[in-house]
Amino acid sequence: MIDLRSARLLARYRMWADELTFDAVAALPPGEAAKERPTLFKTMIGTLNHNYLIDLVWQAHLEGRDHGFELRNLVLHEGLPELWRAQQAINQWYIDWSDRQSAQSLDETVHFQFIGGERGEMTRGSILLHVVNHATYHRGWIAEMFFQVPARNPTTDLPVYLRNPDAGLT
Repeated sequence: MIDLRSARLLARYRMWADELTFDAVAALPPGEAAKERPTLFKTMIGTLNHNYLIDLVWQAHLEGRDHGFELRNLVLHEGLPELWRAQQAINQWYIDWSDRQSAQSLDETVHFQFIGGERGEMTRGSILLHVVNHATYHRGWIAEMFFQVPARNPTTDLPVYLRNPDAGLT
């Protein structure tokens, strides 16, 4: 479903897009990142925490261990700087993980349990694709919250990343 080059590209794209997003959120007027808004995860920081938590869940699935989470909406880091450091670390883990994969390993099936208890299975490559796509989806939620500030959100689209000569197309 996903080849090595794409896996490595997507892992690096994720780091780039998150960096733009975190920088933009950090540049907002004081209090805006933690301001409650009419959205499922309540705040920009809450939404970013959700992305981080889900990244940890899928990391555990890829490593074949229990993630230990019972909810998807936990705030693991209340402060944006701490959350950004944690997000960078998990993003780097996915980059390093993608660099260690082979075509065969990306096609291996992983059996797991969703937070709600249901059982599932996906290939390793599909899991990476989901992790990147999930974060993109929720960065869209954050972009919508920027309009409520009002402020301009960053452009984190894949084509913008690809026009960067340092896009990491290894």
